Amino acid sequence: MDSGFFPEWLDRYVGYLRMRNYSPRTVRSYEQTVRHFARYVFLRQHAGGDRRSFGPDEVDGARCDVCVAVSTAIVTDYFSSLAEQYEYKPKTLHRMISTLASFYSYLYAQGGVSVNPMLGVERPRIKNQDLKYLKHSQVVRLINSIDDPADRLIVRLIYATGVRVSELCNMNIEDIDFEEHTIRVTGKGDKIRVVFVDEATLSEIDRHIGHRIMGPLFVGQQGHHISPRTIQRIFRKYAPPGITPHKIRHSYASELYRRSKNLRVVQENLGHSSIKTTEVYLHTDLDERRAVYREFFPLSNGNSGP
Repeated sequence: MDSGFFPEWLDRYVGYLRMRNYSPRTVRSYEQTVRHFARYVFLRQHAGGDRRSFGPDEVDGARCDVCVAVSTAIVTDYFSSLAEQYEYKPKTLHRMISTLASFYSYLYAQGGVSVNPMLGVERPRIKNQDLKYLKHSQVVRLINSIDDPADRLIVRLIYATGVRVSELCNMNIEDIDFEEHTIRVTGKGDKIRVVFVDEATLSEIDRHIGHRIMGPLFVGQQGHHISPRTIQRIFRKYAPPGITPHKIRHSYASELYRRSKNLRVVQENLGHSSIKTTEVYLHTDLDERRAVYREFFPLSNGNSGP
């Protein structure tokens, strides 16, 4: 049964996000997006006539004490209005749609709405979403081209484990289990996961830390953890143009999936909460596509019949 207004449900939703250890920045972003949408809904219901678009000042000055039950058409009109008024890029609109989808999934699960209006909302196409990445042999050549042992280990460890830059920066020596070949990683929202690492990389780590048994794996200024900016400088120094730490993480995901075909393992190794996020990183291997084409497409095997 539909019930309740945006302010009360938004407070509950924010509490839910915090309970799930979302970062304060993410929570603020989600809250702002939902509140902005609520103001648009208020204007739609009180402006009169057939107006579907409102200026920024109108939306910012509107109230948001309006019922959370809305139609898919209103959601679609809202995003059309955003595209016109603010000239948002498709990627930004995609993120905002994901926010409202999360909010309404929560409402539906809690009984706040009987119908989820986001199920019928199409997401804008993001051009060039297939990001440039390096194949395994190219990553190996990049790693071998780095003379500085610490810099080389940083690039190698990103590829060996698929960790984010922030996760690499915060690694401690005590997080590494040399016997189990694992590293304990603190990901987004302080979520803990275990990643796997190969013997050769562990050997380089062992040489790197020397006799140290605790503290940052990579030491930055004044004995603190290394900064993301330092890692970005390393990539600018050694990597081809356009190749960032994130692209090496992309290479890790693509290579692991290409060889294993196990999307769930790739998802867990990357620390993604949604498998749809993982799918962006994956590529169908050219050899696999060729084999499928030759096996199943009728003209490729001499069969021109129906």
